[in-house]
Amino acid sequence: MQARRMEKADLEDLREKVPCSAVLEQEGFALDLKESTRRAMKYRRGAEIIIVIHDGKGWFDPLGDDKGDVFNLVEHLQGVRFAEAMHEVAALVGIVPAQPIWKRESRNQEPDISIAERWKTRRKPWKGSATWRYLAGDRGLPERIIRIANSTNMLREGPHGSMWAAHTNIDGAVTGWEERGPDWRGFASGGAKVLFRLGRPDALRLCVTEAAIDAMSLAAVEGLREGSLYLSPGGGWSPPTAEALRVLAARPGA
Repeated sequence: MQARRMEKADLEDLREKVPCSAVLEQEGFALDLKESTRRAMKYRRGAEIIIVIHDGKGWFDPLGDDKGDVFNLVEHLQGVRFAEAMHEVAALVGIVPAQPIWKRESRNQEPDISIAERWKTRRKPWKGSATWRYLAGDRGLPERIIRIANSTNMLREGPHGSMWAAHTNIDGAVTGWEERGPDWRGFASGGAKVLFRLGRPDALRLCVTEAAIDAMSLAAVEGLREGSLYLSPGGGWSPPTAEALRVLAARPGA
């Protein structure tokens, strides 16, 4: 490969200067404003969907497993290698993507209800519900695992057939929830990532997975192994998550 190598600082500079939305607009994607938020902007091109996150610096494909930064996005869309993607991104420096116009919230609007209250207002999944069908059908989770997660207050029905999977602190209080559905991945707005927990709280075998559905899937594969606690940091590694894991791992015999 004869492409000129860039220093790490140069690559970081490009990441700062070229948002993922600029790449998507050049590739013919359009912003779906109705289904976007400031934190997660949904772009469509026909049946393709890309969600832009992290203030334009990150993205993921809600219909697959692909994700990354602006360079990975070019690789994903154009099927090129990193060296070519690097130069494609460099060519977009100075291109300003269209800025969405967000509706200004009324100053008289009632303040948002708390995380705990929002969680309580949602129903648990029930057999035949949209969320149950998503978990059992699309994601292949056994009913036994869904029922156990339900019985420990870890699941809720989300919008449009999505699932909410609770993150809790050491006291068992809900701090937020992972949101997963057929075409959506996110985390509770205003919530805090700690840990999704499935299993006995005093279990000493700790199984850390990427997402709550992964934790439930591993529990299903292992038959909810005795003495195991299945955990998810929700795809991130926040300071509260790190501290929660330290507390669990510090117990004798863990």
